[in-house]
Amino acid sequence: MATQGLGKTSGYSAEGLQGLNEECGIFGIWQQADAAQQTYYGLHALQHRGQEGAGIVVNQAGQFNRERGLGLLSDVFSDPQRMAALQGTSAIGHVRYATAGSHGLENIQPFMITVGDDQMPVALAHNGNLTNALSLRAALEAQGVSFNTSSDSEILLHLLKSAPQTNFTDKLKVSLNQLRGGFAYILMTPHGLYAALDPHGFRPFVIGQMPTGAYVVTSETAALDVVGAEFIRDVQPGELITINNDGLTIDHFTDKTTLNIDSMEYIYFARPDSKIYGVSVYQARKKMGQALAQEQPVPGADMVVGVPNSSLLAAAGYAQAAGLPNEMGLIKNQYIARTFIEPTQDKRERAVRMKLSVVREVVAGKKIVLVDDSIVRGTTSMYIVRMLKAAGAKEVHVRIASPILKFPAFYGIDMQTTAELLGANYSLEQMCHKIGADSLGFLSVEALIKAIDLPFTGNGSGLTTAYFDGHYPSPIYDYQPELAQALAEGKVDFAPEPSQTYQPSQVISLKNEALMFSNHKTMSNKLKEAQS
Repeated sequence: MATQGLGKTSGYSAEGLQGLNEECGIFGIWQQADAAQQTYYGLHALQHRGQEGAGIVVNQAGQFNRERGLGLLSDVFSDPQRMAALQGTSAIGHVRYATAGSHGLENIQPFMITVGDDQMPVALAHNGNLTNALSLRAALEAQGVSFNTSSDSEILLHLLKSAPQTNFTDKLKVSLNQLRGGFAYILMTPHGLYAALDPHGFRPFVIGQMPTGAYVVTSETAALDVVGAEFIRDVQPGELITINNDGLTIDHFTDKTTLNIDSMEYIYFARPDSKIYGVSVYQARKKMGQALAQEQPVPGADMVVGVPNSSLLAAAGYAQAAGLPNEMGLIKNQYIARTFIEPTQDKRERAVRMKLSVVREVVAGKKIVLVDDSIVRGTTSMYIVRMLKAAGAKEVHVRIASPILKFPAFYGIDMQTTAELLGANYSLEQMCHKIGADSLGFLSVEALIKAIDLPFTGNGSGLTTAYFDGHYPSPIYDYQPELAQALAEGKVDFAPEPSQTYQPSQVISLKNEALMFSNHKTMSNKLKEAQS
């Protein structure tokens, strides 16, 4: 769900100073009496994935109604009348992260359109980023299509509208096969929900079932837990899931698939209480910290301090492996809103001080291991090191529980230019000097893969680590000029699109998932039984 504008650096935000922003979180539920309320709860569990806007569309006997707005979910629905207006038995919802210049209400999902001669309403929620969006948009505009937003998410709706097939599922399959990049879609029609995941499986996407029998599709298992749904399965690459009153049907829009889960989900984006392909995010982050302590020790250190919140588990793992106290030397203000600010040094530093404060009594006179999950621009790291030393820390040794970010991301993370990345433009020694640390160390790619420990038996690791090692799992199409020089210098390479079929049996942790290897009809009657 990226906005158009290739090669532009993002605006700064108080939270975005760390530089990594997931595009959005999505949630859908079919045949649940309080569908909108459950969607609200599910989106609240996904608020970390997008905080600039939120929206919900409900389906009441084929009539669609939408409420959406800018800001946090609780801000958008602060007026009880907005939720009261969303009466329906099925719903989809979306929370959004936006880059500077794309704040208009028109970009807030879910989007809606009518399709076919009968003008059937279709609502859509999207997580990810299409790498051929500019080409597709230009081709559609040449055909006379008028776009209402600057978001790549709108493209699928127009492809659907212009597809010549008469059957909606056929229209959807043909349209999905024109897309490239990372995408997880939930679409809703009067007759059902449709969930589709890109052929690489870049983004997490899961299915659950409510005690009532209603099915849920969403970005993370944590959202299933919040609404009381039982986890059923991970959506697999290339799958097209249909949920309607007859139950759940598993189909594919393509059989040319592979597995390249975005490693940043485990490092930073996903909630620690989520699981992705059977791997606990909590355990993965802790093991990253343990591995970091082995690879990048700090002799004579007094304590470990993690940067809240996403780095606290890695800090705990580091402290455990190093035999050091794990102290809360930094406190995060949990109530600061994400607000875009002018990119001036004074305002950036003030934003960090609003977000984080130092416990002077903990750090004064101490040799500190500061553990963080990543360094993008280095701005936040520099200010934190400065704050710790101003509070009396004797030494600050920065340890990063991921490899050096050297290359842009194109599959659903707001990090699309090399110019943004400290690690792409400076040596390790120069980076250390710029952030003012006494030393700087990163986790290796090999240790990261081992820490995540995805039990994948196919080719490769089953993970995307391109941002660290330059090995992109697919062409990047419209973004190719961004890395033309790196390609010419042999710093990056691009795998072709998959030509074979990935099998879920290649991931050992999936073998216990319901509906993974059995016929979908084994569960398709639960909803009817619950409704009878």
